[in-house]
Amino acid sequence: MTAPAHARTSADLIRAEEPVLAHNYHPLPVVVARAEGAWVEDVEGRRYLDMLAGYSALNFGHRHPALIQAAHDQLDRLTLTSRAFHNDRLAEFAERLAALTGLDMVLPMNTGAEAVESGIKVARKWAYDVKGVPDGQATIVVAADNFHGRTTTIVSFSTDETARAGFGPFTPGFRIVPYNDLAALEEAVDETTAAVLIEPIQGEAGVIIPDEGYLTGVRELTRRKGCLFIADEIQSGLGRTGRTLAVEHESVVPDVLLLGKALGGGIVPVSAVVARREVMGVLGPGEHGSTFGGNPLAAAVGTAVVGLLETGEFQRRADELGLVLSEGLEALRGHGVSGFRARGLWAGVDVDPALGTGREISERLMREGILVKDTHGSTIRLAPPLTVTADELRSALGTLEKVLGQAG
Repeated sequence: MTAPAHARTSADLIRAEEPVLAHNYHPLPVVVARAEGAWVEDVEGRRYLDMLAGYSALNFGHRHPALIQAAHDQLDRLTLTSRAFHNDRLAEFAERLAALTGLDMVLPMNTGAEAVESGIKVARKWAYDVKGVPDGQATIVVAADNFHGRTTTIVSFSTDETARAGFGPFTPGFRIVPYNDLAALEEAVDETTAAVLIEPIQGEAGVIIPDEGYLTGVRELTRRKGCLFIADEIQSGLGRTGRTLAVEHESVVPDVLLLGKALGGGIVPVSAVVARREVMGVLGPGEHGSTFGGNPLAAAVGTAVVGLLETGEFQRRADELGLVLSEGLEALRGHGVSGFRARGLWAGVDVDPALGTGREISERLMREGILVKDTHGSTIRLAPPLTVTADELRSALGTLEKVLGQAG
């Protein structure tokens, strides 16, 4: 007989997954059972500081009281209607999210990849109906080393062979240019271009921050060339970088904004495409949809998330604590850290390869009670909840220093 989950050890549960779960992830060997704020606890009761925050899905920490209360209240009333009917939570969610982002209309979806796919569809429809691109010829320009999701269309314009290999044939209609290269972008955009789709900061690539002026240049170029600027802020948005949106660091407003992850408050999957009215207005009934998109539970939680951001508190915390994070990493430069890139509470940290791979460093940190995630090579990502304290950050950085010292 299989033992109940609460009576099984981490090793038992990890072994139990092997024959029944698809092997599309290689998680760290920790089995989380409980969480609160910036901390998680495994099945044996060991506590860890969560310095990943669900790839920014947990910007407000685990089980934020206001978000949990919003979910509880809605669970007692209504959870799903489908979009076949109106529900009493959706209008407020859309209105407040549009106001928060400075745009006009909202298309609610569920996952980040759905938001990207929906944004692509909206851009192509706009290109045919408004710009006058001949049917079937619309192109979208993207950046190399991007990460926008894992659907077949999205991996069609990925440059990560792990994400692509074995999943063709690939969807046409995309042009790939180097990130942070306005000259290459200028050359790639032509009369068929529906949109330029980029991440204001490339998260999966290692928190790659473009040069000052790049986002402004993308905005100017897309206006001049008559195509849309789509900003994928699924990881970078909603307070993570010290602003509501990462594009705000250059005072840029895109035509289309893609949101997800933190929009669901770590409770339910919520994503959205937010756009100018003349762009989103190209969609008509039956042309796109989602059974769960905009459901009352998601709208209630999403509205509570927007409420937290409307105060500006979390943006200020990320900005102020980001200085603690950057100063701590700077102190480690040359002491196991060969370089880093940070904005707000988000950093890509390059560890001296002689000290280990990113995976090995992550495992060593885990054994010391700190959870992070590696990315390419010897790079690890730090993205703690915006509820983390300065003392917790300093403690995590001290543990990183210890781990690197031991590796040397």
